[in-house]
Amino acid sequence: MRPPCRSPHAPRRRAAARTAEEQLTMPEYDYVVIGGGTAGSVIASRLTEHPDTRVAVIEGGPSDVDRPEVLTLRRWMGLLGGDLDYDYPTTEQPRGNSHIRHSRARVLGGCSSHNTLIAFKPLPSDWDEWEAAGAAGWGAVQMEAYYARLLNNVVPVHEKDRNAIARDFVSAAEAAVGVPRVEGFNSRPFTEGVGFFDLAYHPEDNKRSSASVAYLHPFLDRPNLHLMLETWAYRIELDGTRATGVRVRTADGREELVTARREVLLCAGAVDSPRLLLHSGIGPAGDLAALGIPVVHDLPGVGENLQDHPESVIVWETEGPIPDNSAMDSDAGLFVRRDPARPGPDLMFHFYQIPFTDNPERLGYRRPEHGVSMTPNVPKARSRGRLYLTSADPSVKPALDFRYFTDEDDHDARTLVDGIRIARQIARTEPLAGWLAREVCPGPEVTGDEELSEYARRVAHTVYHPAGTCRMGAADDDRAVVDPHLRIRGLDGIRIADASVFPTLPAVNPMIGVLMTGERCAELLRGER
Repeated sequence: MRPPCRSPHAPRRRAAARTAEEQLTMPEYDYVVIGGGTAGSVIASRLTEHPDTRVAVIEGGPSDVDRPEVLTLRRWMGLLGGDLDYDYPTTEQPRGNSHIRHSRARVLGGCSSHNTLIAFKPLPSDWDEWEAAGAAGWGAVQMEAYYARLLNNVVPVHEKDRNAIARDFVSAAEAAVGVPRVEGFNSRPFTEGVGFFDLAYHPEDNKRSSASVAYLHPFLDRPNLHLMLETWAYRIELDGTRATGVRVRTADGREELVTARREVLLCAGAVDSPRLLLHSGIGPAGDLAALGIPVVHDLPGVGENLQDHPESVIVWETEGPIPDNSAMDSDAGLFVRRDPARPGPDLMFHFYQIPFTDNPERLGYRRPEHGVSMTPNVPKARSRGRLYLTSADPSVKPALDFRYFTDEDDHDARTLVDGIRIARQIARTEPLAGWLAREVCPGPEVTGDEELSEYARRVAHTVYHPAGTCRMGAADDDRAVVDPHLRIRGLDGIRIADASVFPTLPAVNPMIGVLMTGERCAELLRGER
């Protein structure tokens, strides 16, 4: 259990919210936080605990306060592709699905206001992998303390939300795969297991305990906290090698400079943090020059090392409707370690209490009226992609080339094939088997490795976990973008704190890792003042 926090749907707030014009004409700030998302909310909250520290938060979207479509966790799927989604496409993927849309939230709280709030503390092996990659001080022992500081209400899925078919999935997977049943995935490290997830939510009313709810809503009346909503950051301002502020455009089209006395903190996420750097002339010099963007700082790692958790899907029709109770329709999951030499799991499943057929329908499959899905994913994908600009116009979306399933030994595709076979094994096992009428896709006639691989890759999707595009590494690593103190290499007065700095993705859903990164960044800033 996390420390108690105020109700997420009755936050204290100022008598009247400041308009964008009032905010933009205010004096300079000590810190300017670009992005009011998962890490940005943490950092802004922690810094403004000191009443003399003035912080501006620049958020491209609106507030989430009094927006039930955002604050109600089970309504998350309705946000995909809507007004609060930046909705980034994927480039052509020769070995994968070229139709994937990467949802990135355009609202206070960022993706923690938009996702399922599955809350896994990264495994010790995840942190140790970072430290081995040059992120000194980010090992498992050092990082453990930051989890205890989180203000989010992280709890196991409540008993009332444990759907009967999800319970039977857990029992069937335990019997079929031989993994232990886990109650509370964050209670101790694990390599395998099946059970209901921990979520950052309030079970009594299904309200989110997002980064904004936990870290900003209770403190909106702090006079030193200034939220600049629906304000778009389009260029970082530099004086020589020092970042001094950021150029922004307000909702009514006005352009202003927001300045920082101490530091600019870039927390716009794994897509928009590198995007903003590139449009500011910070990145691979050749790529920038080719687009006519003046090169301010040659930093070849910006946009490289793009990672994700790719997943596929297998769908069954059920004998009839299933009970309606649920926290967010994907409340339980399974971890498998196929390779005993691995320090952590190398295959994960989410169990959906709905037929998740968006991508299979493109291949001619039909969505059943009632059904369930298992979505095997690759916790430690070996493929690496790249984010890059196609235009000097900041309003043009960047290209996201994940290069799915391009790893040399075909590890990623083989993982999904194994996942489909394991999913079928679970589906044949009681008590889950009694619910299922037929396998809809890929269909029981698809059995060969090559056929299963072709299907798995063509209907592949994302778990919405892009990361790594401003990779952290040792101070002398010329391909790293930030050092272990999150400072951009070769520049002063600017740090990055979001999933873009991850050297590698954790084997688990990364939201808690992003929150912990925010907590660590805030501590680094306090220690260096």
